[in-house]
Amino acid sequence: TILLVTHDRYFLDRVCQRIIEIDKETLFNYDGDFPYFIERKAEREEQEASTLEKSRNLYRRELIWVRKMPRARGTKQKARTDAFDKVAEKAKGRAPEEELKLVVKMSRMGGKIIEMIHVHKSFGDKLILKDFDYTFKKGEKIGIVGKNGVGKSTLLNAIMGLEPIDSGKIQAGETIVFGYYSQTGMIGQDEKRVIEVIKDIAEFFPLADGTKMSAAQMLQRFLFSPQTQFSYVSSLSGGERRRLYLLTVLMKNPNFLILDEPTNDLDILTLGILEDFLLDFAGCVIIVSHDRYFMDKLVDHLFVFEGEGIVKDFPGNYSQWREKPSNARILSRELENVTSEKAAEKKLQEVNKKTSFSELNASNLAPKKKPTFKEKFEFDSLEKDIPSLEKEKIDITEKLGTSIDHSEISKLSERFAIVEAELELKSMRWLEMSELMQG
Repeated sequence: TILLVTHDRYFLDRVCQRIIEIDKETLFNYDGDFPYFIERKAEREEQEASTLEKSRNLYRRELIWVRKMPRARGTKQKARTDAFDKVAEKAKGRAPEEELKLVVKMSRMGGKIIEMIHVHKSFGDKLILKDFDYTFKKGEKIGIVGKNGVGKSTLLNAIMGLEPIDSGKIQAGETIVFGYYSQTGMIGQDEKRVIEVIKDIAEFFPLADGTKMSAAQMLQRFLFSPQTQFSYVSSLSGGERRRLYLLTVLMKNPNFLILDEPTNDLDILTLGILEDFLLDFAGCVIIVSHDRYFMDKLVDHLFVFEGEGIVKDFPGNYSQWREKPSNARILSRELENVTSEKAAEKKLQEVNKKTSFSELNASNLAPKKKPTFKEKFEFDSLEKDIPSLEKEKIDITEKLGTSIDHSEISKLSERFAIVEAELELKSMRWLEMSELMQG
């Protein structure tokens, strides 16, 4: 028997005959391969959502009856009251987890994309690019293959104008907007709150359908709850950090995406959503990844680094390339690098654990921070704002119940959604601040 945890979907599909999913503190067993798991999970969530909606509708109807009726004395009334308690319990159930929604507006892309003409690049005696020529076309998706240190990142940086070339030309169209998702992720953002990272880019963002979305709404689309939005970036999990980083890249409305190991720390279902988004993406995409499934699903062709500055254009995906016997040597070197990378990553994680443990002990022994004047002022403001918002919410609810003007109802509904979201955010912030105030 083998029990394994992996994001490698090819490996999962070829090796595993049974998949166990942990969802909402419950184990779900699927006797089948990965496609079987995806199909059955979708069916289960659809059924759960339908059952929950029915329970909530029944709960609303029974709630009206319970409020109107006096305390039950007869057998029938008592039975209905008992049944109501059971329905209420079911109605409190959690809906299936929301999916990540990638809805961004791509900047307009003109006729000229990027043209690379006789490009040479070297570092000392090491030749990276030798007489490289390529003209990018709108909508193409390119994968990059080669061992570590061969020059993949140098090519990416040269394309974006971040790395000077020795000779040749790289000409980019005036409308090109790069979106670079690097391996290193976000740097220097740990002391910021999640919402601050996004607001530093913009308060509102245009969507493909012409509407706008606030920073808080955009974060919710990316599965960051109101409470998490006020958390510090340093407290996020690896997957949450990568998701936040992805949002910062997409919010710049790029039309030329460069993705360097984008699948690291993303769960399988989020990967599927990212893949679907990229398949529909009308701009250009360059991908560097060790995830074979991800590469096979997305790329039209490959740039293969063979060493000594030679980069060949292979017309096919990763699996088609590795099937060729002549590519076995390059693939072997790639796998050696991946193995050494994993070993180094494991060692780094061990060091980080020790460091985190030491920091944790130090923080426990350190005196508790006293609230600053600014924090006290914010807390006092929250204590005034929250009751005011609660009152406004009640007032809007009453007006919605009596108004017959469709235009007014529409405006009230919009305001209700804003007040409700703001109330939730401020309440979460108040909880956080109250702990600080207690010292």
